[in-house]
Amino acid sequence: MLRRIDSALISEKNEELYSNLKTDYDALAEKLARDGIDIEKFTKAAEDFQIAVPSWGTGTGGTRFARFPLQGEPRNIFEKLEDCAVINELSGCTDSVSPHFPWDKVDDFSELKQASDEYGIKWVSVNSNTFQDQKGQTASYKYGSLSNTQEASRELAIQHNLECIEYGKALGAKSLTVWVGDGSNHPGQQHFQRAFERYLSSMEKIYAGLPDDWEMHIEHKMFEPAFYSTVIQDWGSNILAAMQLGPKCKSLVDLGHHAPNTNIEMIVSRLIQFKKLGGFHFNDSKYGDDDLDSGSLHPYQQFLIFNELVDAEYRQQAEFNPSYMLDQSHNVTDPIESLIISAIEVQRSYVKALLVDRDALYGYQEDNDAMMASLELKKAFNVDVTPILAMARYRKSAAINPIGAYRSIDYREAMDKERPRDPNATGSGIV
Repeated sequence: MLRRIDSALISEKNEELYSNLKTDYDALAEKLARDGIDIEKFTKAAEDFQIAVPSWGTGTGGTRFARFPLQGEPRNIFEKLEDCAVINELSGCTDSVSPHFPWDKVDDFSELKQASDEYGIKWVSVNSNTFQDQKGQTASYKYGSLSNTQEASRELAIQHNLECIEYGKALGAKSLTVWVGDGSNHPGQQHFQRAFERYLSSMEKIYAGLPDDWEMHIEHKMFEPAFYSTVIQDWGSNILAAMQLGPKCKSLVDLGHHAPNTNIEMIVSRLIQFKKLGGFHFNDSKYGDDDLDSGSLHPYQQFLIFNELVDAEYRQQAEFNPSYMLDQSHNVTDPIESLIISAIEVQRSYVKALLVDRDALYGYQEDNDAMMASLELKKAFNVDVTPILAMARYRKSAAINPIGAYRSIDYREAMDKERPRDPNATGSGIV
């Protein structure tokens, strides 16, 4: 398998740290054993856990006002793939990439598939872009795409999504994620019901183009660029659309796309119950949207979400197979570092949720013992599973200390020479 980082370097760094890791791991194993917990079961679960990296996340993000490019940024999907391979080599839990079209469109998808195979990287959900006009576009998305009042704009958006399915088939993906920025910025600008009807009519045509073994995931977002109303603004509109479109259509949960203080874990439970949970975009947020690294602000909320997911696994609920992906904007950090840490933080929440004593929790819930039920969750959340995650990485030949290993190779400086920046590139905002 082709590697961007010398495996001997990772091995050398790991051997320097292994003795202390083994001490910490054995101490945690002894502590867990007192509660009848076999640490090896959870280490194996950590080894098996995987979360996809967004191709666009490997570049520096930005705001509507400015963007500050990082040296050695990837300029195309092949270079993005290189960075994704580095993330996986160091974290051991990001073996797949989610592409975005037309940003990642290439002339020869077989060449791209061959490159990803050489890195041991898989392709998951493909994402369509109908929220901005492309060069030479024959109709505009200024007033919406799939819900636009103009048929030409709607048809263009439909055809683009159908093309994305074809791109995904060539790469071996199995799902299409659809997010639209359609909506209105002024009261009275848009007829809410007719706009939703047009959206559903357009989505029906895309749904009809799905292969039998594919799913369509609908992503919702409260605002931006539509600041008064958004066609798919919350999980209610999302699940209504998914239910109307059919069993292959499910809802995607982006953690940053909810109103402040929304009970996201309960939304996740509802979607599971009605077999409509398609997957996640993991990130964190303070005010709105998804510009923070996963688990950087609300680690307990992320744990509570995984509590619902692990509960569904434990109960073996029907049609439960959600996809996990990161979706973040990295404005001041190295995207590779942020994506590594974010992937590990999501993995951390998963392992902690596995530690919850389900039968004990169910008993407290049946007895209406609110305090003990809460403490049962806190007991699992407060366990420092860092040695489990590090040991899982060690056993997969990833890095015990991913950031330390990454910084030791001066990857950015090397990439700056291989990927010279366009001197005419603008530093203006992303919109």
